[in-house]
Amino acid sequence: MSSGNWRIVGTIKRVRGSCTIGHKVGDQFELSGYSSGGLCGYFYHDIFPFITMLEYGGGFPWGDPDVMQWECIDKANAVTIELRRIQAS
Repeated sequence: MSSGNWRIVGTIKRVRGSCTIGHKVGDQFELSGYSSGGLCGYFYHDIFPFITMLEYGGGFPWGDPDVMQWECIDKANAVTIELRRIQAS
């Protein structure tokens, strides 16, 4: 369920080390301002502003406005997620 005009899908792209919650490359999550979709709470908290920005049509003035990548705060066991904005039907 999305609260904006867009759905946000997160896909785990890389895991360096060992993710303590067990995320694996290829895991996908439907994310919104109201739901972590099963993503690690710490990671969700860290990227929450970007999820809501994408959800409501915002973006940065560089790169693809519909796709962003972020790395979790655990640098010893870094997980990279791609956030992809998809038009809600």
